[in-house]
Amino acid sequence: GGEKMHQRLQKIDPQSAARIHPNDPQRIQRALEVYEITGKPLTEIINEASDQPLPYRKIKLIIAPQERKTLHDKIALRFQLMLQNGLLEEVEQLYYRGDLDETMPAVRAVGYRQAWAYLQGRYDYDMMTEKGIVATRQLAKRQFTWLRKHTDAIRLLSEAANLRETALHSIAL
Repeated sequence: GGEKMHQRLQKIDPQSAARIHPNDPQRIQRALEVYEITGKPLTEIINEASDQPLPYRKIKLIIAPQERKTLHDKIALRFQLMLQNGLLEEVEQLYYRGDLDETMPAVRAVGYRQAWAYLQGRYDYDMMTEKGIVATRQLAKRQFTWLRKHTDAIRLLSEAANLRETALHSIAL
């Protein structure tokens, strides 16, 4: 289980093990895979990469709507478009393969998780749609929380009429 994987990680990469919570099997598995593939602990690879300066100037642009309602409307529209463009059919193909289940990270993705529950008969179509939209809103809220930490970013309003020009001007500075 997860505890054994975490103990294994502690032996090969104590720094990553200290950073990754024992109840985070996805990140533990990733760190173990990196070691298996490269023969190096994840921490070592991260340190090597951070020692190399980027030959580029970093620019952080955050493009977001001013009003939360605008974002919520776009999320609902996007989820409806995903359904129209074959989300259910895509998840259905995976569902009937028989080698996947709802505990797997790919199946737990927003949209997939709700479509999977629909295919299992746990939700009707309307409930699946509502749950998919709500889950996407929750993801967006977490993303905004994460973005608030980026005080060095240039923030632009997505609904601005001259967004492209403003973004290009910001980059040119």
